[in-house]
Amino acid sequence: MPEHDVRLQQLTVWLDEQLNDLFRNNAWGEVPAGSLTAASSDASFRRYFRWQGAGHSFVVMDAPPPQENCRPFVAIDHLLATAGVHVPLIHAQDLERGFLLLGDLGTETYLDIINADNADGLFADAIEALLAFQRLPMGAPLPSYDDALLRREVELFPEWYVGRELGVALSEAQKATWQRVSQLLIDSALAQPQVLVHRDYMPRNLMVSEPSPGVLDFQDAVYGPVTYDITCLFKDAFLSWPQARVREWQRGYWQRAGQLGIPVQDDFEEFLRASDLMGVQRHLKVIGIFSRICHRDGKPRYLADVPRFFAYIEAVLADRPELSDLGELLASLREPAEASV
Repeated sequence: MPEHDVRLQQLTVWLDEQLNDLFRNNAWGEVPAGSLTAASSDASFRRYFRWQGAGHSFVVMDAPPPQENCRPFVAIDHLLATAGVHVPLIHAQDLERGFLLLGDLGTETYLDIINADNADGLFADAIEALLAFQRLPMGAPLPSYDDALLRREVELFPEWYVGRELGVALSEAQKATWQRVSQLLIDSALAQPQVLVHRDYMPRNLMVSEPSPGVLDFQDAVYGPVTYDITCLFKDAFLSWPQARVREWQRGYWQRAGQLGIPVQDDFEEFLRASDLMGVQRHLKVIGIFSRICHRDGKPRYLADVPRFFAYIEAVLADRPELSDLGELLASLREPAEASV
């Protein structure tokens, strides 16, 4: 798009200035010839580029205002660093224009390399990093995962998945069922002990680095339910694990958290129930978001991951009879689709 070309030109000029300052201030000599290549993009409007030259490597974030705001990224980057979490070093920033020059945490994500053999070690490191930032005092000016935010998230499901993707209008009875279910999920989340929550703590956002993991995509962090991130870690959009193995990892986290004074639930079964319900809230939200990205933003590829999230929900429904209303609602939504096949 033309505006992206203009931004890239602006970014390149800004980057040249910052690299000159950076090399001079660190007595690295003249800036070598380098190349700027696309590093990644995500479901937002942010783009990332990698600059490499003569053994130096940096990542440049392009977060165009008014759609994006770099300030939370900068603030939370500094906050996580105080806990010893490996986050990108911010070398330069232009918050008004949405440009950041960052240290490079590498090119391999957990998602790139994780498998059944190395998952224990990778998740052990990820859990240690999670425990580190969950121990931070809750004194930063971050938003809270309050009733309004939880409700706004979960309502993405009926609005974008049911209404736009399925093209279905809920009946009055279905609306009443949805209200009961969503209230149960919200009440469960609000009843949990509160800690710093990354909100997208999953293998795609964890980098294989030294020390490992490097943590990315934390700009939406809030104070919220203690089970949120650990649930997200094992139930993401791109890979699934056997439930028995997930329960082992969850128990290991729960034990370590208790030893470190993190306010997890006293009883492991209570922790699992809170985690399961937290997961369902998130899965419904993600299904809604992926539907919105398709229908509003024209990126249909995310819908391919929706069945995985329904599978997560179905697994919880089998264990949690208090969610039987949700099971009936989802079944009733499938019926019109199946009837039209």
